[in-house]
Amino acid sequence: MEYKNRIVSDPDILRGKPRIKGTRISVELILEKLGEGISIEELLKSYPNLTREDILAAISYSADVIKNEELVEG
Repeated sequence: MEYKNRIVSDPDILRGKPRIKGTRISVELILEKLGEGISIEELLKSYPNLTREDILAAISYSADVIKNEELVEG
């Protein structure tokens, strides 16, 4: 899933948190809801402006961030 056209960040919206373009729905919110066990179908019903592609983009974006994260051992 190519997320670069769907995930945006603006310091004036949601304090710069990554969000779905054209919405105030953050990647964080999507991941929290999925982590709570809410299905993609339930998310789509709860947030009508969201698409399946948006949800997959949020997951792909998160995986990319984690993949590029460096762990510092203390």
